[in-house]
Amino acid sequence: MFEHPHIRLDVEERVATIRLDRPPMNALDAQMQDGLLAAANEVSERADVRAVVVYGGDKVFAAGADVKEMAQWSYTDMVDRSTALQAAFTAVARIPKPTVAAISGYALGGGCELALACDIRIAADNATLGQPEILLGVIPGAGGTQRLSRLVGPSRAKELIFTGRFVPADEALSIGLVDRTVLPDDVYPAARDWAAKFADGPAYALRAAKECIDRGLEVDLDTGLAIERQHFASLFATADRTTGMTSFVENGPGHARFEGR
Repeated sequence: MFEHPHIRLDVEERVATIRLDRPPMNALDAQMQDGLLAAANEVSERADVRAVVVYGGDKVFAAGADVKEMAQWSYTDMVDRSTALQAAFTAVARIPKPTVAAISGYALGGGCELALACDIRIAADNATLGQPEILLGVIPGAGGTQRLSRLVGPSRAKELIFTGRFVPADEALSIGLVDRTVLPDDVYPAARDWAAKFADGPAYALRAAKECIDRGLEVDLDTGLAIERQHFASLFATADRTTGMTSFVENGPGHARFEGR
C-alpha cells in the first residue's frame, strides 16, 4: 500500500487520484519528488487503475519547487539531485494510462511542469500558471523547456520562460497551455469525470495510443509511422479488439463492453 507524508493515493472505480498534500503551497521538495515517482510507478503497475487525476487540492496545485531547500544546494548537490527531479516528472509523463491535471490556484515552476507531464490540464478559471525560474537566476529543470515548447510552440515558450511572467487561466486556455477552464469548485469533479470515461475502456488500446503520440513526437515522421504500425498490429492480439469489432458489426459503434485485456 502506498504511503507518503505529503502525497496521497486514492483509487475509486478504477480512477486513481494522486493528491499533493503539503500545505500551504505544495512546494515540491526532494521528498515530494520522490513520492511522485513512487506514486506514478504504482499507478502505472496497478491493474485496477485505468486513469489518473493529479490534484493539489482546492487552494493550490503546486506553487513550485522548495526554494528554501534548493538555495542551500551546491552545484554538485544539484548534479546529483537533478536526475531524480526529472525522473519523478518523467514517471508521471510515462504513466501508460490517461492522466489529467486538476489545477486550482497556482501551478508555477515545478507545479507547472508537473501539469505539463499530464495528458491534459483542466484549470479553475482563476488559476495562474507559469515558469518563473528565470526570476531566481535559473531555468526550468523538470521538463519545462522541453514540454512547454512542444505544447505551445517554441516562440511562446521562450517568451514565457524568458520573462517568467504569470499566465492567467484565460490566456493559458487561448494558447493551449490548459485544455479547459471551469469554475473553481468544479475543477476536481471535471477532471475526475474526464478520467472516468476511460475506467471501462480498452486499456491496451489507450496505452498504445498514448505511447504512439508521445514517442512519435520524439522522432521523425517515418519512425513515428512505424511505431504506430507496430502498435496497431499488436492490438489484434487483445481480447478487447475482438470485443470491439464484434460489437461494432452486431450493434454499431459505442456499445462494446471492454475487459481491459
